[in-house]
Amino acid sequence: MGKKVIVAAVHAAPVFMDKKKSIEKVLQLIKEGKEKEIELLVFPETFVPGYPYFIHTYSPLKNVNAQAQYADESVVIGRTGGDLLPIMHLCAELKIAVSLGVSERVEGGHTLFNSQAFIDTDGTLLGVHRKLQPTHGERTIWAQGSGHTLRVWPSSVGRIGGLSCWGNAMNSARQALIEDRQEIHAAAWAALSTLSGFESVADIQIEALMKSHALMAQVWVICASNYVDDGTLEWMEKNIGPQDLVKKGGGWSAVIHPFCAVLAGPHTGAEEKFLKAEINYEELGAVKVWIDASGHYKRPEILKLDIDRSPKWPDDEILAGGASLDLGSATG
Repeated sequence: MGKKVIVAAVHAAPVFMDKKKSIEKVLQLIKEGKEKEIELLVFPETFVPGYPYFIHTYSPLKNVNAQAQYADESVVIGRTGGDLLPIMHLCAELKIAVSLGVSERVEGGHTLFNSQAFIDTDGTLLGVHRKLQPTHGERTIWAQGSGHTLRVWPSSVGRIGGLSCWGNAMNSARQALIEDRQEIHAAAWAALSTLSGFESVADIQIEALMKSHALMAQVWVICASNYVDDGTLEWMEKNIGPQDLVKKGGGWSAVIHPFCAVLAGPHTGAEEKFLKAEINYEELGAVKVWIDASGHYKRPEILKLDIDRSPKWPDDEILAGGASLDLGSATG
């Protein structure tokens, strides 16, 4: 396969706790990406409406009102794309693919998921992955996703799937994507190095996990992180109270080759940037000579992975199956 694709990780901060303005920022970043001839953009974890850092900094009782507001600002996708429709239409117009981290709210309900939406260059919503295991304080705000949305989707840019944050530390989840013949891994992260106790280790952990998956899966890893901006800190102090456990800045973004070379980045800190690189599928053959994790190298006659991909939530099949775009419904 001689195909080449220009990809980029988006290292950026959203408009915190504002779904409408964060989606507008996504649209603007997609337009800027197109100007740079990028064909696939990967956005950070829960870019819309922002990663809820307050769940790690205040007691659960202090967070009740903030969590209710966060649910109001979370993205509804449903059967037709819902809040993602403007993004789907722009992807179709500009012929660009997107992996977007969102806090997803079930249609007609209050349950939230930490999700990644995958949109192809024709505007089709390929599907949505819901994080299997929210980490630590995340369990107070997001439900557990099912294996039904743990999958790889064929797309115009390659076979793409992804995981969010420490979901990338789940070996069996990564192996499930490997066995689905993943080619591109969209890794969505929050700015962990801004959290108290993580300052000196978060970036090292993320780099280790991302390089490990690139080599062990023989995939291109596009790692996109948000950073903490003044707006995030100001919102938390105004709406919940003073805190000193989350600081400004952070994030670790990069693009990594299947043989572990860093193609773009790493980039850290409170500076918005596209980490841009070219994927050349011709280079994959030489890597597979050494290691083929989805084939003979996994010793399938000895080592077996049992994945329960049955739907657990009522809308799992809808989300995993995605949604085609009705171009006739496009709005300005």
